[in-house]
Amino acid sequence: MKGHGAKFGRKKEAAIAALLTHPSTEHAARSVGVAPATLLRWMKDPEFDAGYREAKRAAFGQSIARLQQGTSAAATTLLKTLIDPATPASVKVRAAEAIFNHAAKAIEIEDIEARVGALETGMR
Repeated sequence: MKGHGAKFGRKKEAAIAALLTHPSTEHAARSVGVAPATLLRWMKDPEFDAGYREAKRAAFGQSIARLQQGTSAAATTLLKTLIDPATPASVKVRAAEAIFNHAAKAIEIEDIEARVGALETGMR
């Protein structure tokens, strides 16, 4: 939410943070000391809405980064499951499908990145 200070007062900044951390708008409103109707009105304001969406994107990005940190362990789990003789065949098939799907997606992403790079080079 960096940079919102110029746009919002402290209550609105706190309200955006509360919306991200409380289970409902009512709880969020109470936590910052405003009426739920006030918070709902603020949420209809385009500037507040833009700030709230930006904060949600930032929070989501942090969550994705945490998940990405676990991808090595996840890959190890899939591979161990696949080669473990005690693993039921149906589970091995599912692990194999997941491995193939993720490998194929990685190749597709690399191809797209190469195409975009070539387009960008051609535009210069």
